[in-house]
Order: sequence, then C-alpha cells, then structure tokens
Amino acid sequence: MKKKLERIIEIPSGTQISFNNGELIVKNSGKEIRKKIDTKEVLITLDNNSIKISSEKATKRESKMVGTIWAHINNMIKGMNEDFIYKLEICNIHFPMNVKVEGDSVVIKSFLGEKIPRKAKIMPNTKVEIKGNQIIVSSYNLEFAGQTASNIEKATKLTGKDRRVFQDGIFITEKCGEKI
Repeated sequence: MKKKLERIIEIPSGTQISFNNGELIVKNSGKEIRKKIDTKEVLITLDNNSIKISSEKATKRESKMVGTIWAHINNMIKGMNEDFIYKLEICNIHFPMNVKVEGDSVVIKSFLGEKIPRKAKIMPNTKVEIKGNQIIVSSYNLEFAGQTASNIEKATKLTGKDRRVFQDGIFITEKCGEKI
C-alpha cells in the first residue's frame, strides 16, 4: 500500500546543514560531518530551522529509507553537541598484553605470547585513551567511533581455539552509555 510519508527534524541553533548532489554536510563549532545519501525515491528539503524527509508514494522499502536517513541525520546532529563513547575491556588470562596508541593505530603486543604485534586502525577525528585495562574510544562521528572500537576488538579475534579456554582479547563492554 502506497502512502505519503514525512518526517521532520528540527535543527538546533548554531548548527549549519547543507545538502548538495546527494551529500549531506553538518557543521557546528569547527566540527564537520559529511555523508553521501542515496535519495532515489526520498525527497530531502531544507527550511530555515528544519529538515523534511518525505516520500510521496512510500512502500515498505521507501518507509525504511526515510527512517534510516532520519536516524543518520539525528545522529549527525547529536554528535555536534556531544561525543559518542565506546568502552572496551582488555582481558588477558594466559599472557599479559601491552596495548598502546601509536599515531593512527592501536598496537597490541604479546597477545597470547605472539612475537609480532597486532595493529588496529583509528579512524579520523577519533580519540582513543587507555586507562589500565580499559580503552575509551570517543568521537563526534558515530560511525567513526563504532568502526574504531570494532577494529580494536577484531584485532584480537581468535580462530581455531576454544573460546572457553582462551578468553584473552579486547571486548566492547559499553556502546554510547548502554551496557552490553
């Protein structure tokens, strides 16, 4: 069943939003997030202080696209006011591992006694802090914060070993204030 669907987002003061050639740009106090958005059946219009995301003949597919674009824009606006924070826990049972930040990567040394250090890429505009056995990843871009946390967790992934015995690794314990 096709129906008209519309969602409106209020733009907070101090935040500038522009939409050109399928690229949405959100700016506020020196921060900038750019995102390509595919808008075949979805129409995005900018007013003075609001964004309207709509579809004239919305089927189930277009309804999902309107909701997805709405969520992405809300996260971009939210990131301009506060950082997204991921917390990771360093767990080592067999060998103590050394974790430190070097440039644009996290270096994990002596993971399960390995001689070659493992590296995880840090995305741009993302800050990584190591405090004891906890790693804190923060960024105003939700996608970059999540990808950096995922890169760190993936760097210590084990294959071919029994996870009940080999419980070593770095694991995400908290995503944006929600415990996992």
